[in-house]
Amino acid sequence: MRSRDLWQALSARRYLLSAWPWRATAYLVTGAVAGAATLVGLAVALVVGGVLTVVLVGLPLLLLTALAGIPLARLERRRLRLIDRAPAPARPVRQPPATGPWPWLVTRLRERATWRELGHALLFALLLWPLDALVVAFALVTPLHLAATPLVMAAFGGGEEAKVLKQWTVTTWPAASGVAVLGLLFLALGGYALGLAAGVRAELARVLVGAPGEGDPEARVVELTRSRARLVDAFEAERRRIERDLHDGAQQRLVALTMALGLARLDAPPGPLADQLAKAHGEAGRALEELRELIHGIHPKVLADYGLPAAVADAADRSAVPVDVALELPGRLPRAVEAAAYFVVCEALANVGRHSGADRAEVTGGHRDGRLLLRIRDDGRGGAYVAAGSGLTGLADRVSVLDGRLSLSSPPGGPTLLSVEIPCEWTERFA
Repeated sequence: MRSRDLWQALSARRYLLSAWPWRATAYLVTGAVAGAATLVGLAVALVVGGVLTVVLVGLPLLLLTALAGIPLARLERRRLRLIDRAPAPARPVRQPPATGPWPWLVTRLRERATWRELGHALLFALLLWPLDALVVAFALVTPLHLAATPLVMAAFGGGEEAKVLKQWTVTTWPAASGVAVLGLLFLALGGYALGLAAGVRAELARVLVGAPGEGDPEARVVELTRSRARLVDAFEAERRRIERDLHDGAQQRLVALTMALGLARLDAPPGPLADQLAKAHGEAGRALEELRELIHGIHPKVLADYGLPAAVADAADRSAVPVDVALELPGRLPRAVEAAAYFVVCEALANVGRHSGADRAEVTGGHRDGRLLLRIRDDGRGGAYVAAGSGLTGLADRVSVLDGRLSLSSPPGGPTLLSVEIPCEWTERFA
């Protein structure tokens, strides 16, 4: 987006009578001050870091210097509001896979935006701020000095002479007045020069520190990742809503119907009517059991209340094959991750019971390096592969939505090992 407000103001007739010349001046002056401070800060950091590198203390300081462009880019986006009322959007950033300073630092250093903003900081400190200062000096300070010649002559020259830019001497009042008029003309031209310079500087700043355009591949990847995460959250919320409606609505009605049919059986005399009521009572009971299984499959209560380890242990107890569980987690994980991991385990154990011929299986895993790791192993005949209709393709798709990875090792004769890795963040709010 261009600095539309400033460019539109430059083309207006009343530009010099508006606040835009002063806003452009403020943008350039603050740029000169911020650039000089950035130059001093970078120089000190590099010198101190270089000296302390001998004792290895300076290496972290030099590493942090690479992030100097991030706060400067934030400041530049704020300064852009001086000449453009539309805010400059920040570049989309990736979320670290885990909490803590090290994952955050690694994520920032891997982003192209970080290095582009560092390039902007170096350009700002070495070249741009001197240009800002020169533009202000020639377009504003010099014309003001010329326009103030009569005042200087009256205040400091005793009404007899005045120095113009320390180069020429004016000795008469008409000459001083002519220099003042010339200064006012230069000041008017300088107002436009300040606007043009500020507009060009703003365009360069937007290219270096603003959000990329719609065709930028990096922006598309980040936006697709965020939209995918929003879809996963919406899907899980809808799943929980359906589970809640079934549990509080249809299940309660079936319970009431089963109780009513049971009471009717007790009151009915022996005969065809009692037999029909007994049959209806049995069908209602089976429908209630199937509904409970359906609710449990949509989002089991044990998963919502106690977390993934308890839910996996419950699935292992219900498995047709004996399962050993060794799943250690520091606390609760994000709900979407817990749900995906649970259904992967359930589907894998169902495949073990239906297809593997195994005598025993095991589920192991934990949370390491910002990732949930799961291993489902069985001692069956092996030979499993994705195209066998075992549901592995759906599991892989479910994991990939969370930016995870699923791999399968199942040689003929076994054993079969299903591995799952899902990036996830564990924080106290899930504990």
